[in-house]
This record gives sequence, C-alpha cells and structure tokens, in this order.
Amino acid sequence: MKHIILLLAIATSALFSSCEGDQGPPGQDGINLLGQVFEANVNFTINNDYRNLVSIPSNIEVFESDAILVYWLEDVVSDGSGGTIDVWSPLPQTIYVDNGSFQYTFNHTFLDVLLFLQGDIPLNTIDSGFTNNQIFRIAIVPAEFATNSPSMSDIIDQYNIDDTTLETVSF
Repeated sequence: MKHIILLLAIATSALFSSCEGDQGPPGQDGINLLGQVFEANVNFTINNDYRNLVSIPSNIEVFESDAILVYWLEDVVSDGSGGTIDVWSPLPQTIYVDNGSFQYTFNHTFLDVLLFLQGDIPLNTIDSGFTNNQIFRIAIVPAEFATNSPSMSDIIDQYNIDDTTLETVSF
C-alpha cells in the first residue's frame, strides 16, 4: 500500500511540474483599434424631405474602408430595479402601420451619414412619434479593404473541406 501511495505521489508531481526555459523574443506590438460611436437626435419633416444629413464629428477619424453601422433607439424599457435600458434596432428598420409601412434607412460617406425615411405610404401621414426627436446611434467600425476575393475552391482548399459530401438544399 505504501508503494502505491508513493507511486501516485511521484506520478502526480511529474504531472503538475512543467519545463521552463528562456523567454522567447518579444512580439510586435498589436494594433489597438476601437470603434467610435456617437448619437444624433433628428426630426423627419416635410421641410427636410424626411431626411437628415449628419456630419461625423471632426474628432472621429474615418477612412473610406471603415464600416458604418446605424441603430435606431426603438424603445426604453425598465430594468426591473428602477432604471432603464435602451433598445437599439439596426437600420434599415421597417415599421408597419395601419395603412402600409415605412422604413428608417441610411447611406453614408466617410464624412457624413444620411438618415432618411422611405415608404409605401405618404410620409406626411406618419405619426409624429416616429418622426420627431428620433435618436440614432452611429458606429464607425475600423476595417481594411480586402486585398483579394477568394474563390469557392480557394476557401475549400484553405479549410480542407471535403466538397464531395456537401449537402444540396433546394427551395
């Protein structure tokens, strides 16, 4: 019994010990890129043709390759302990009303974001709760242009996919 305990103690110590050696050379510094976010409060009216051009603040650097995402503050709900939580919905966002539908949507350059409404109903019939004091969160996500566009065979080769076993789905 003593030999078994001794053998287990030796095996356990061998299992939990590790080799140490010289520390390797330091690697290159990584790039610490963070996205930038800002909010815009806009009104959609007949006077501005139901569109608003929001300039990107000058303290935010944007490149043509960056992705710009826009979110609409759809609701504010209770967190159950007296506070509130914002509910953000990504654009484009379609709203269905009794007589049809309309959509909050956008386009952008690296200088500004155009927020606008479009729909299958007269935009002047939209309730002011959907047009006045609408808050949008605009996120700039750093990105780089792709240097190439791989073909399907490149992807299959890269990830060692056996394309003979791919399932064909028909709709």
